[in-house]
This record gives sequence, structure tokens and C-alpha cells, in this order.
Amino acid sequence: MTVSDNGLRRRDDVAPALYRLLSDSALSRAALGACGFPVVLADAGAKGHPITFANPAFEAFFGYRADEVLGRPAITLLFPEDESAASMFEKAPARVEMRIRRKDGSTAHVELTIGMVHGASGRLSHWVLAFADRSELERLREELRVLRAIAAAP
Repeated sequence: MTVSDNGLRRRDDVAPALYRLLSDSALSRAALGACGFPVVLADAGAKGHPITFANPAFEAFFGYRADEVLGRPAITLLFPEDESAASMFEKAPARVEMRIRRKDGSTAHVELTIGMVHGASGRLSHWVLAFADRSELERLREELRVLRAIAAAP
């Protein structure tokens, strides 16, 4: 047993594997929280894949506070009008361009990256959904289509 300078046992000496796991978990959460793009984690084993984590960028982009989305099914919350959205998990890992709905009802064109997290047993435990806003790109593409049509007109 190791004793620190103040005479108390250090936590990492009591249960080194647990200490390392908790440290790694805290580091992972901090890294996801610091990401500048929206990220959510969804439970892969539960019906509807409820959201278990949402970072601050998700809150800013979608308009939801994390406590409003935790436990809610990812599909019905983010893609309520998209019948094919439930099948997107079958394509993972994948990148999919799609429209999403924000809290205020507005829509945005996004590139959704779907990743998987497996537990120590190898079983799929969570889905990682990362969103890149492509609304401006889509607006520019539409503007280019219009300009090409005008240029092609006699």
C-alpha cells in the first residue's frame, strides 16, 4: 500500500484498473464535450436507441439542452419525418447526407457520421452520431444550379 505525503492512501493504488478506467472515461467525456461539432451517443442495446450524451455543440446547433434529449430516442427526436432513418444504423460505420430537424422546427442539411462503440466483451454498446452542418454548401449548390440554368437559357 502506498501512502501519500499527507498520510492518506492514493486512489490509484487502491484499485489501479478502476482508477484508469474512470480516468479514461473522464478524458473521453471531456474530449467529446470540447468538440466543436455536434456529437451524441445513443444506447445501441435499448429500444429506440435513446440518447445518453449530448455535447455543448449539439445543444447550440440543435437548440436542445442536454437534459431535454437524454433518454429520448435519437431517431424520433432528430429525424421524425424520415422513414428510412431507422435503417441508418445498419449501415454503420457510415457517412450519410440528410436533413435533420432542430428544436425550433427549422431544418438543416447535415453530413451525419455514424460510428460504433464496443464494450470490453466486444458487444456493440453505443452509437456515436457526429453532425457536420452542410446547409451553406447546399445553398451554394442550389445557387450554382440556378446560375447554370440562367446561363444556358437562350
